[in-house]
Amino acid sequence: MELSVYNIKGEDTGRKVTLSDAIFGLEPNEHVMYLDVKQYLANQRQGTHKSKQRHEVQGTTKKLKKQKGTGGARAGSMKSPVFIGGGRVFGPQPRDYGFKLNKKTKRVARLSALSTLAQEGKVALVETITLDAPVRKIFFRF
Repeated sequence: MELSVYNIKGEDTGRKVTLSDAIFGLEPNEHVMYLDVKQYLANQRQGTHKSKQRHEVQGTTKKLKKQKGTGGARAGSMKSPVFIGGGRVFGPQPRDYGFKLNKKTKRVARLSALSTLAQEGKVALVETITLDAPVRKIFFRF
């Protein structure tokens, strides 16, 4: 695959560069790219959500009423999830959502992404850029 080289003003310089087929000419593997994006997004999650369980809520553990003869169900503690102010059953707990992805799998995903971008014509080559001060709008010309 050949690409044109542009100058800093976005004009074609007339030079062509041949891209390596080992990087930009692969058959894209969409599932591996999906796994890589999924891992990236999973690693962004904080996982700090939490609700209080039975043993964490404040309240008495004294038996509320006698076991028999009231006509109601058995009740042992105000911390029970049945009562208002009681603990939550199987509530969210802090955890890490990240998962492991093999190095070779990640490499295939990155190469697949580069190949896809090159096939869609979304890769541009620019000559050496020298800037006096950082300016963002120069990079949006291409």
